[in-house]
Amino acid sequence: MKLTAIIEPGENGWLVGQIEEIPAVISQGKSVEELKANLIDALQLFLEVQKELTDQDYKGKTITRTELIVA
Repeated sequence: MKLTAIIEPGENGWLVGQIEEIPAVISQGKSVEELKANLIDALQLFLEVQKELTDQDYKGKTITRTELIVA
């Protein structure tokens, strides 16, 4: 899966970015590479939090989980 980073200049030499496909994922960095790494960290944290919230929503319910691979 490929995602798109939207990058713009911020204040004091920082770059600010977000993931176009998941706009809630936002970060910053001093270089494009640092920003991209920070966006990946932010995405991982976002997904962990969303999983916890979803787990709470389904607590006590009968569900099936299956792996989904996006190629």
